[in-house]
Amino acid sequence: MGREEIMRLSYVGLAVLGLLTVLANAEGNNNQTEAEIFLENYNTEAQIKYPASIEISWTYYTDITSENEAAMIASGLEMAAFAKETQLGAKQFDRTNFTYDVNRQLEKLLYIGDAAMENQEELEELSELMAQMGRRYSTGEVCLPGEDCYELEPDLTRIMATSRDYAELYWAWDEWRASVGAPARSDYIRYVELKNIAAKANDQDDYGAYWRSWYETPDLREQVELLYEQLSPLYQQLHAFVRRKLYEQYGSDYINLRGPIPAHLLGNMWAQSWTNLLDLVEPYPGKPTVDITPTLEREGITPRQMFEYSDEFFKSLGLIEMPQAFWDHSLIEKPDDREVVCHASAWDFYNQVDFRIKQCTDTTMDDFITIHHEMGHVEYFLQYKDQPVVYRDGANPGFHEAVGDVLALSVSTPEHLVAVGLLDSADSDDEADINYLMSVALDKIAFLPFGYLMDLWRWDVFDGTTPQHQYNDAWWDLRLKYQGIIPPTKRTESNFDPAAKYHIPADVAYIRYFISFVIQFQFHESLCEAAGHTGPLYKCDIYESEAAGTLLSDMLKTGSQKPWPEAMMAITGQSDMSAEALLKYFQPLIDWLEEQNTAQDNYIGWDGAADWTPVEPQPWTGGNSGSAAYHSKMLIGLLSMITLLFSCGHN
Repeated sequence: MGREEIMRLSYVGLAVLGLLTVLANAEGNNNQTEAEIFLENYNTEAQIKYPASIEISWTYYTDITSENEAAMIASGLEMAAFAKETQLGAKQFDRTNFTYDVNRQLEKLLYIGDAAMENQEELEELSELMAQMGRRYSTGEVCLPGEDCYELEPDLTRIMATSRDYAELYWAWDEWRASVGAPARSDYIRYVELKNIAAKANDQDDYGAYWRSWYETPDLREQVELLYEQLSPLYQQLHAFVRRKLYEQYGSDYINLRGPIPAHLLGNMWAQSWTNLLDLVEPYPGKPTVDITPTLEREGITPRQMFEYSDEFFKSLGLIEMPQAFWDHSLIEKPDDREVVCHASAWDFYNQVDFRIKQCTDTTMDDFITIHHEMGHVEYFLQYKDQPVVYRDGANPGFHEAVGDVLALSVSTPEHLVAVGLLDSADSDDEADINYLMSVALDKIAFLPFGYLMDLWRWDVFDGTTPQHQYNDAWWDLRLKYQGIIPPTKRTESNFDPAAKYHIPADVAYIRYFISFVIQFQFHESLCEAAGHTGPLYKCDIYESEAAGTLLSDMLKTGSQKPWPEAMMAITGQSDMSAEALLKYFQPLIDWLEEQNTAQDNYIGWDGAADWTPVEPQPWTGGNSGSAAYHSKMLIGLLSMITLLFSCGHN
C-alpha cells in the first residue's frame, strides 16, 4: 500500500544550497519578490539534490547490503542538513502580507520532520535505528529444523492465504512474530523517544500530533472516530457471518460462536484482509467467481502484462500513460540474486521524468489490484509533476492512497474483467451480485478496524498514554475492541507484535489507509456520475470514460496546493469525508448479512465470550507433503526450473 519510502524521505527534507538563505538574511523580511526568488531557487536546487538522494535509497531498497545502507543513511543526513538550512531561510520572512500561494509554500518549508532535530548525534542515531528496524523486517525469515527457511513473500504469505491446517497457520503466524517482532522492542522504545524530540522541534507535542498535522484538520481524530462508528455495524455483521463459517471449518476447539476470532485464521498475516477466505464464506457456491488468479496462471500472464493492463485502463480515461523511464527502471518481480524490500511502493524522484514502482509481483488477483493501487500513486505523480516541489504531494495522505483503489473498484467488476478477457463469464443476477459484494467486502470492510487501530495504538504510544511496559497488551486490547480478534496463543510484554507489520518499523503513518478506504467510495460515486452510469454503484465501471478521467485529472493536478477539503469539493461536490457512499455501495450485502445472521442466530459482536481462548494445537513440524508450505516451496522451485529452460531455449 503506498508511497511509504518516498514519504519518509520527504519528511527528512528537501535539498537547497546555502545561498538561498542569503536571500532571506534579514529577520522580518517582508519583501515578497525576494521570497519568490527564494522559492524559485529552492525549486531548482531541490530538483537536483532530491533525485540523487532518492536514487541512493532506491539502490538500497532494491539491493539490501550494508554498503548501500550506509550510503542511504549518509545521504539522508546530508538532505537533513540542507532541509534545516532551507527552514532557516524560510523563517526569516515576515509573511503577514504575502499572497496565499507564497505564504503556503513558505509554511510547508518550516516543518521538516527529523531534520529539525537540534542534536546531530540524535539525528544520526535515529537514522541508523530506522535503517536497522527496516532491515530486520525486510530480511526476516522463519525456519524449520533441518528444512528450508521461509521469507514473508512469497512463502509465508502463501501459507496464510492457502492453508487450512490450523497448526501450520499457527506456526507461520507465531514464528514470523518471533523473528521480526520481539527483537524490535528495545529499538522501538528508543525510536519513540527520538521521534518525539523531532516532533517538538516541529512545534508539535508528540510525533502522533505531528503526523496528524499533515491533514491541516485540528479535529482529525474526532473525524475518523465518527467515520468508524458509522461503519462498525457493517463490520460486525461481516465478522459474525465469517466466524460461523470458520466454526464450520475448524470446530469448537478453535472458534467460539460468541467470541473473537483467532488472528491467524483469516487468510492474511495481519488479519487485515480476508479475501483468501472467499472459498469458505462465498454466499452462493457454484456461481462463477471474480477471482482471476486461475486465468492469470492458465494464460501465462506475466507481471509486466499485469502492469500493462493497469496502464491501459488509465489511458482509456484520457489520463497520462506510464513513460518509458517507468518501464525501464521499475522493479516488478523479485530478483533471485539479492535481497530487496518487497513491500510494494511507488517512487517519485522529483525530477519530473523518473517515476517507478517496486513490487515483488505474484500472479494473483490480489497483486493485480495492488498494481492498480501503486499505479494510482504514479498517475498522481505524473499529474502534479509541474507543481512547485512543495506541492508535489496528495491533497492529504489518504487522497494519495485512494486514487488507485478507486479505479480498482471499476477494474474488479465482473463485467470489466470479462470485457478485457481476464474472466471467462459473469452471471448477472442477485446471487452473483451478493457473491461479488462479499468478495469486495472481505477486502474493504474487513480492513476498516485494522486501518483505524494501527495509528490509534501509535498515537497513544507517542503521547505517553500507553507506557512502554504495556505496548503489547495495548496492541491486543485494541485488536480485540475494534477487530474482534485475539492471538492464537498467550502474549506477554516479551513479545512485540506490532513490529510484525511493515509500517511500524518502517515509520509509515497508517490512518491514511483508513481514510482512503472511505473516500475512495466518495470518489467512485462522483466519477460514476460523470461517466453517466445508471444502476447500482457496485456495478459501475468507468473504463473508457474521458469525462470521468477529466474530473479526476483536474483534482490530481493541484497536488497539495490547497487544503484537502477544497480538493474534495472539486471532485465530489462536498468538503467532508463521508461514509454514505460506502454504505450505499454495500447496501445489498448489508441487507443480506442481516438476514443470514438472524436466520442462523449468529451472535453480533464478540463480548459474549471475550475471555475465551482457543485450544493450543499440536506443534507443527513441517515435512508434510500436503502442507501449503511444502507446495509453496515446490512451486517456486518448479517455476525456477521452467524459467531457466525457457530462457535457455529461447535465447
